[in-house]
Amino acid sequence: MTTTDSKSTFELDTEAKLELLYNVSKKIGSVPRMAQLLEQIIEMTQKALDAEAASILLFHNNEQELFFETASGPVKNELRDVKVNIQYGIAGQVVRTGKPLIVNNVTRSRNFRKNIDEFTGFITKSLICVPLTTSHKTIGVIEVLNKIDGSDFDESDLHVLVPVATTSAMAIENTKLHQSILDSYKITVLTLAGTIDAKDPYTRGHSQRVMDYALLAGASLQLPPEKMEILEYSSILHDIGKIVIDSQILNKPDKLTSSEWNIIREHPAIGANLLKQIPFLEQASTVVLHHHERYDGTGYPDGLEGEEIPLISRLISVVDAFDTMTTNRSYRSAFDTEYAINELKKGACKQFCPVAVEAFITGFQARSKDTSHTNTSSQK
Repeated sequence: MTTTDSKSTFELDTEAKLELLYNVSKKIGSVPRMAQLLEQIIEMTQKALDAEAASILLFHNNEQELFFETASGPVKNELRDVKVNIQYGIAGQVVRTGKPLIVNNVTRSRNFRKNIDEFTGFITKSLICVPLTTSHKTIGVIEVLNKIDGSDFDESDLHVLVPVATTSAMAIENTKLHQSILDSYKITVLTLAGTIDAKDPYTRGHSQRVMDYALLAGASLQLPPEKMEILEYSSILHDIGKIVIDSQILNKPDKLTSSEWNIIREHPAIGANLLKQIPFLEQASTVVLHHHERYDGTGYPDGLEGEEIPLISRLISVVDAFDTMTTNRSYRSAFDTEYAINELKKGACKQFCPVAVEAFITGFQARSKDTSHTNTSSQK
């Protein structure tokens, strides 16, 4: 091979790695959840370095042990329960020194420990390990193992992995902060939901149950995490508009007058307007607005029909009705679950979306079966 050919190959290799580095950074910046974030980092990193496996190890509460948060490769599932003491091993050395390390023949490294390979059955031949550092604090490491073609890791690989590790560390910390803020929001949301339910002793716990049922239905449909989050917030706050309605109307045991009924019918719009003012609940506001629409178009406030109604609103409509039927009310006693499920089936394609009905029933029955199995097992 001539010098020109060699240079051309090197330039192409470097260009490809830089392009993949850009893609890694772009992916990292766009993923809001920790699990997804780490999976994206590992997937792109392994591809960028043409390796057999990769992993991210992070500290939990104990800053003496690293845990495999995510991993790729043939033994990724086996690594879920593995932890690494930072006093030992190559990962421990990288954490203690804060410096990246390339080891192209692990058998020659006095710091390499074979116990993880012995546990998983994976054979580590070479690796590159880089600390995940942010604000002068090491939060973990990223490791890449074994070039697929059997070649050594080199400085060009390190030049790819170091900036990926830097970006990843910042993204991980930002994701943790984002989750902390969301947890605070959820406490606020639960407080709001409790305020709504407290207005009516017969509906105490209604919002929480509707949320639990809605999440069962969403899981049956395998909704993506971002949709499940909207479902969670909108279901527990679906009746937030009732907070401004007179309790005497809400708790009235007799038939409502037409004017009282009109006031009740305003609660979806009131709730939507309240939620619209809160940035992280803005998407939930549309769902809340339409949770009393009917599949046949005879609902309110806008008379939407079929799939014009947001899917999450259709799910909440079903589970809201189910909980209403299966709890005591001021005007009647609770129906049993079998009766309520049959009513949902009868209402499919009329009041309720058939897909939403099936999703809820599937999720509800699966949970009931699991609960029954757990109770039976505990009695043995």
